[in-house]
Amino acid sequence: MAVLNALLVAGTDTEVGKTVLTSALLAYWQTYRPAQVPAVLKPFQSGPGDRELYHRLFFPETSLEVINPQYFAAPLAPPLAATLEGRSVDLTLAWKALETLTQQHPWVLVEGLGGLGSPVTYEITVADLAAAWHLPVVLVVPVKLGAIAQAVANVALARQSGLDLRGIMLNCTQPSTAEQISQWAPTGLIANLTQTPVLGVLPYLPNPESTAALAAAAATLDLEALHPRPAIAKSR
Repeated sequence: MAVLNALLVAGTDTEVGKTVLTSALLAYWQTYRPAQVPAVLKPFQSGPGDRELYHRLFFPETSLEVINPQYFAAPLAPPLAATLEGRSVDLTLAWKALETLTQQHPWVLVEGLGGLGSPVTYEITVADLAAAWHLPVVLVVPVKLGAIAQAVANVALARQSGLDLRGIMLNCTQPSTAEQISQWAPTGLIANLTQTPVLGVLPYLPNPESTAALAAAAATLDLEALHPRPAIAKSR
């Protein structure tokens, strides 16, 4: 299977900030690097959510089916949600959607579901899919009690699966002081325990649909580590 010019935005769990990071990256590239704007792909979605936001904020002229080729109504893991509808998760359809987007755009942000250990089908997890598709990965970790253990466990799974883990992104899912961030998700300790760079901390965004706020938040991150290409021109 060919290596495609894409990046998987993975998380340690549901509701940790994968959509916020993906949206921040889209807003940043649209604002500061319009010639290199990535497409976005949500291969599988169960229940309402991300695909509508991406369509509304960033790609209003793109159909929901292009952004999200497989949708299941129940807010459950895809194999369970698909079974309720008498369907199955189609990996070939998802792969072809990714291939098409990489042919049409400079690169593609692929938003995963749940954590790296979450099931995509009854046989494979998100980590397995990332390995099969040769996707480099950024891991989103929420700033909260338990963040350190979540980071360590998911990085261990990434290594076990042979993934190209570009780094960890911390995300404030609630208003957090600098002291709380340093106590709940200390970057030095997480980097040491996982032997993985922490690429930045996304602040809590009271309006996560403000593209200006999203772009400003992304500007504080180590973005060069996330781009699938090893080197890109810096914005002035």
